Amino acid sequence: MTAAAQSDAAGFPVRQGETRWTDAEIAEVRSQLVLEATELQAEIDRAESDIADRLGDSVSEAGDDQADIGAKAYEREHELALSYNARELLAQTERALARIEAGTYGACESCGEPVGKARLQVFPRATLCVSCKQREERH
Repeated sequence: MTAAAQSDAAGFPVRQGETRWTDAEIAEVRSQLVLEATELQAEIDRAESDIADRLGDSVSEAGDDQADIGAKAYEREHELALSYNARELLAQTERALARIEAGTYGACESCGEPVGKARLQVFPRATLCVSCKQREERH
């Protein structure tokens, strides 16, 4: 974390009635996000390796029956879906880290109001306040 981000932790927005962010709380959130990013990248690397292995198996599938071919295709698609989801989470995690560094962490990207400290402590990748998130999900 940059020195500016560390010293400005109290400047991150909070909802009315919540206590200001402390340097230790921001450091804890940042540490959690960095750990998640590392784990997600390892998961993506494993999934890509598994996908490459499965694609390499296509030559050996020449003698398989329809059920085997279908099962292997399903497994490949499942691995691709898991890899896509992990990439999405990694992008959200990196975005949250960038917001901490930029000093914009905790502000709703839609309305600019505080997302809420309690919400961010549970879901540190949140970029929208509850009202804006609900509105987004309705559309």
